[in-house]
Order: sequence, then C-alpha cells, then structure tokens
Amino acid sequence: MAALSIQGLYFVVTLFLSSFFGSVFMLGPVLPVMILSPAWYRWLTDRIVATWLTLPVALLEVVFGVKVVITGDGFVPGERSVIIMNHRTRLDWMFLWCCLLRYSYLRLEKICLKAALKAVPGFGWAMQVAAFIFIHRKWEEDRRHMANMLEYFCDIREPVQLLLFPEGTDLTDNSRARSDKFADENGLPRYEYVLHPRTTGFTFIVDTLRKGDNLDAVHDITVAYPENIPQTERHLLSGSFPREIHFHVQRHAVASLPRQPELLEAWCRERWAEKEQRLRTFYAARPPAFAAPEARVPPCKSEWRVALVKTASLCYWTAFIALSTAGLWFWAPLRYYFLFMVVFFLGQQKAMGGLELIELACHRRRRGGAIGGASSKEE
Repeated sequence: MAALSIQGLYFVVTLFLSSFFGSVFMLGPVLPVMILSPAWYRWLTDRIVATWLTLPVALLEVVFGVKVVITGDGFVPGERSVIIMNHRTRLDWMFLWCCLLRYSYLRLEKICLKAALKAVPGFGWAMQVAAFIFIHRKWEEDRRHMANMLEYFCDIREPVQLLLFPEGTDLTDNSRARSDKFADENGLPRYEYVLHPRTTGFTFIVDTLRKGDNLDAVHDITVAYPENIPQTERHLLSGSFPREIHFHVQRHAVASLPRQPELLEAWCRERWAEKEQRLRTFYAARPPAFAAPEARVPPCKSEWRVALVKTASLCYWTAFIALSTAGLWFWAPLRYYFLFMVVFFLGQQKAMGGLELIELACHRRRRGGAIGGASSKEE
C-alpha cells in the first residue's frame, strides 16, 4: 500500500467522524418519527443526510482543488429519475455529488449498492437511514427487496433520483477480463473503457417506477478522469485525488423509452456501446475532453451559491466534529446517549436487518400490510 498522506488522512478521517457523529447526534434523535409517520421521517432524514453529502464536495473542490466539468444535457431540477453511470472507480458515486449539487437536489439521491456497506459504522448507518437500496447480487432476493423499496417510494410519493451502476463493479483488470469473457461467449465486442452492463436490474427498476408513476427520465452519465484516477479508498489515503472529473449527461424522457423489457435491455446495451466510443474519443483528445463544450441545461444553482454551500458545509461540519468531541469528553450524559445509540445501531442491524427494513415495516403496519411482502429482516 502507498504511503499515507496528510491530505488523504484528513479527507477520510473528516468524512468518517462527520458520518459517525452525524448518525448518532443528528439522525438518532429523529428515528422515533419513523414510527409516527414514515413519510415525514423520510422527508426529514433526506434533508439531514443531504447536508452531509455536501461535505465531500466541499473537501474535494475547496480543500483539494478538484475541477468538475459537466457537459451534455444537464438535469431538469427536482425531476424523478434513474441515473445510470459507468463504474470507473469504487468512488464514482461520491464524485457524482459534485454534479448533483449544481444540477439537482442532493436530498433526492438514493444509491443501489452492495449490502456489505450497510455494516460500516457511520457511513453504513447513514445509508440505512437514507433508505439506500442494498443488494446481495442474488437476483431473486434482490428483486423482492428492490420491489418493496421502490413501491414504498411510490406509495408515499417520494421523488427519487436512483443511482445505478449496471456494470455491477468498477473497472479493473480482473473485471475487464470477466467482461471480455462474457463478450466472447455471446458474440459481443470487447470494451476497453467500460464493462458490459447487466440489464436485468435496470429494466426492473425502470418498469417498477414507471408503473408507480414515479419516473420522469433516465439520466445516462459518463464519467471520466483525465489523470490521477483513485481506484479505491486506499488511493485517497495516499493523496491521489483526481485533478479533474468530467461528467457527460444525456437525459432521456421516460416517454421515449421502450416499454418491452427486451427492448429496454437492448436500449441499455446501446448506451454502453456509445459510452465506449465516447470515452475513446475523450482520452484521445488533447487535453482529454468530451465533445460538447457545456451543459445545454443551466444548473439550478449559480456558482456563487455553490461556493456558499461548500463554505458553509466546511464550517458547519468542522465545528460539529469539534463540538461532538468536546461534548463526549466533558459531559457524561452525552457519553451515555452516544453509547446507547451505538449499541442500537449495531443491535438493530443484527436483529432486524437494517433501519430501511424497519422503515418499510412501519409503513406496512400503517397501511395494513400494503407493501408487498416486505419482511422485517433480510433473508
């Protein structure tokens, strides 16, 4: 492993402490609202979590000087969408927040991600509260859970922008080799810059949200890094931050999408063939750049407003970490509360499977079992 850097350590420790203390002191007190009204609980916690999502953006852009370039269609602010993106590194989901801060509302974002991440203290607890969709890569099990979560969002009329990586994993030598093998076995071309997508989950999500009248568009985003590609968290710890992050956005209105599952799968595969060619062109250019000069839809926030949000986020979360640490050091009752919440977060996951499942159970109970078969614990 590369040597640790002060910058990288500061970035990771700041994100960890803010998520850990934020889960305990900001999200913990509102958990009882889940029992009274899951819809109000969702409204409230989405906004609390969104305040934290601004912190990685602020650290990347203000502290480490990462430049963000956005081209293509942009977003219609506040619309309900499925976001599909190539998975160049394990950190693409976090870097995307730089784009969404400008063109959308971070409170709308949900992510479809590996179930193992929900066990990470701090980060995982906040993801559970945020009702991210955790999957085990076992389709029958994932299909039931996905259906329950999506139907819940539709039932409470919760607008979401769900980020999905159809490739299933990030681009590495091993994953590319598996993708090449799949291509050879199915008579498909080999890709260099993307992996062949898995389309089953994508078509199911689009179909479920469309039936629930909770989908306006699909945003197809291509992400690229001209240099310094941090493949994993270890690269961040070593101080290997990207100098630039480029996002090319293509918006497809839901009315333009095929309705038949097999045609929608083919549509998704076509987007990935386009991504491969787009990325070839990007990396061949000097300097690397997507063809479109700028996003055709203006951002919903001006750059001065974005700068204000980033500055406020840095100030707030720095003070929050300092005050949380001081409070635990000097005030015994706060330590007891802190210990209780840590035990609760760990215990509820072991007993019930996660806070998002408890939320589903609360909603099902209020609606008399309307959500289709959601269990209180993942099987």
